[in-house]
Amino acid sequence: MAANFWESTQRRYWLFSKDELAAMRQKLEDEDPNLVQSFPLPELRHLNIYFNQQINRLGKRLGVRQQALATAQVYIKRFYTRVEIRRTNPYLVIATSLYLACKMEECPQHIRLVVQEARGLWPTELHGQDTSKLGECEFFLISEMSSQLIVHQPYRTLTTLQNDLGLTADEAQGAWSVINDHYMTDLPLLYPPHVIALTAVLLAMVLRPSPPGGNMAGGGSGQPNSAGGLAMAASTLAQMQAAQQAHAARMAAAGGGGGSGIGSAPGTPTLTPQGSYSGQTPQVGEYPSQTKKIPDARFVKVQRFSAWLAESNVDIEGMIDCTQELISFYECHEGYNDKGTREQINRFIKARGLDK
Repeated sequence: MAANFWESTQRRYWLFSKDELAAMRQKLEDEDPNLVQSFPLPELRHLNIYFNQQINRLGKRLGVRQQALATAQVYIKRFYTRVEIRRTNPYLVIATSLYLACKMEECPQHIRLVVQEARGLWPTELHGQDTSKLGECEFFLISEMSSQLIVHQPYRTLTTLQNDLGLTADEAQGAWSVINDHYMTDLPLLYPPHVIALTAVLLAMVLRPSPPGGNMAGGGSGQPNSAGGLAMAASTLAQMQAAQQAHAARMAAAGGGGGSGIGSAPGTPTLTPQGSYSGQTPQVGEYPSQTKKIPDARFVKVQRFSAWLAESNVDIEGMIDCTQELISFYECHEGYNDKGTREQINRFIKARGLDK
């Protein structure tokens, strides 16, 4: 087992560029264009939302902890970069991924219980499936993932840095919710977990916190729809990027090395606990030019976080892209149609006899 992300198979084999990911998926569809044309599917983000909902439903019935749920979702994403979705029964893949993830995360579930609960959730879609089918699917998953099953998650970075960054309980919960939501995007296949975790921290600082236990994309008052918060996030990232470049230039001129990255040797910049959610969220146009008019301790904390990142080796461009991807996802989530997505998936399962 790779004890750190930098030596892991996740970093070496399971991080791609957006172009590489698109090319892999297109190649799968090009192998059988008639199948693709016969069974159109919703856009990928809607499929991801649906899979997330289903795996959470099954996980709740089994009492599975969040770490295993997250690992299972990564397995599904990896698997479907190698296998065209219309060739599989997604419900069986979901159940198998969770079963395998529970083994890897040291909270194993009995195979009979997993099959029983899965058939209870999806009686029509899995009526012909039994433990032998799930066992076969498990070997299929392991083979397609080349037995590379260790997954490093952003939760570890969040919990490690929570005190250093002085996050309040609401901010930590908000960041945790953003991390939960990122599994409904391609980000686990695009960026290292620490970049995602720090992006989640920034969004939790500048956006209204979600309700207890909820996801940021869960709708209602918890949804990150504050235009002022998004403007602050964009401006903060732009400032961070400029400050990081200036810091690197100063270090180079002085003959020193670069900044100290996450988890590096002594000298890593730190933040002392300061401020909390207070005051009103700045509105568009108030950041940064009108910030001095707002006695908001949260703004001070964001500025300190910005300075901390500027002196590190964190990929700021990656954080910018993660932020844009998450904002785009939240907008897409508003147009999600659960019934339509379910019907399109069930249609190819029935037509191709994948439920037997």
